[in-house]
Amino acid sequence: MRGTRIEEVSEMPNLLAEKVEQLMEWSSRRSIFRMNGDKFRKFVKAPPRNYSMIVMFTALQPQRQCSVCRQANEEYQILANSWRYSSAFCNKLFFGMVDYDEGTDVFQQLNMNSAPTFMHFPSKGRPKRADTFDLQRIGFAAEQLAKWIADRTDVHIRVFRPPNYSGTIALALLVSLVGGLLYLRRNNLEFIYNKTGWAMVSLCIVFAMTSGQMWNHIRGPPYAHKNPHNGQVSYIHGSSQAQFVAESHIILVLNAAITMGMVLLNEAATSKGDVGKRRIICLVGLGLVVFFFSFLLSIFRSKYHGYPYSFLIK
Repeated sequence: MRGTRIEEVSEMPNLLAEKVEQLMEWSSRRSIFRMNGDKFRKFVKAPPRNYSMIVMFTALQPQRQCSVCRQANEEYQILANSWRYSSAFCNKLFFGMVDYDEGTDVFQQLNMNSAPTFMHFPSKGRPKRADTFDLQRIGFAAEQLAKWIADRTDVHIRVFRPPNYSGTIALALLVSLVGGLLYLRRNNLEFIYNKTGWAMVSLCIVFAMTSGQMWNHIRGPPYAHKNPHNGQVSYIHGSSQAQFVAESHIILVLNAAITMGMVLLNEAATSKGDVGKRRIICLVGLGLVVFFFSFLLSIFRSKYHGYPYSFLIK
């Protein structure tokens, strides 16, 4: 028995060197190592292992209809490529992926019922709670993933995104459109002083900013969340620290409807038209404000569970 034990221990370094060599060889060809159940157990679960693994559990097959998985996969690919082509690249960190249709047994083994999910498997010991990335709260932007990896592994990855000229092209088209419009109307530029037009532009900007569009751009949240058990789709995030893209669209529409109601109320109060017509406008405006503000307040209550707040005065 002792001889067998010594033989097993002596084989450990050779087995570890073989695993690292295979991972380095695969990393030279592609930045993300796709795994089925057998490969996951060999390279992630089974000892020996002196490297950390970041694994994305996902469902990319078209029949799964997981649009969030595709978006998260793009960010994950950017992050893995940034590490692969980094001057600091070494054999201490590897990126892997397990697709549900290629590793159903892995999902069952980990009691995982949602995708995408990012997990860190440290070189020593079992994963802790913080080794599961909080995607719902933080989003899945490559920069946020890199920060999480730095916290868990002390490996700092500088994210390099491929050049994206869509913003530059859109800006050039907008400038060209505005310039062409001003040239065609060069003899009559009174529309520039149109207060209503500028008010509409200002309202659009306000609606976009107050609905959380900038937060979406920075954090990259999913559009919605589909419950894998019952298939129910949630468009409102249950936490006050996060939101879905669909949620920001809903808030934008609600704010626009409330604003329209306020405009109608102001019109009914300041216009000098027929009294009956003004009364109808007033009722319509009041109905818009009451109905849509109540809807907005119900969303606020669902996200801030302590509302209505109570204050204790001593």
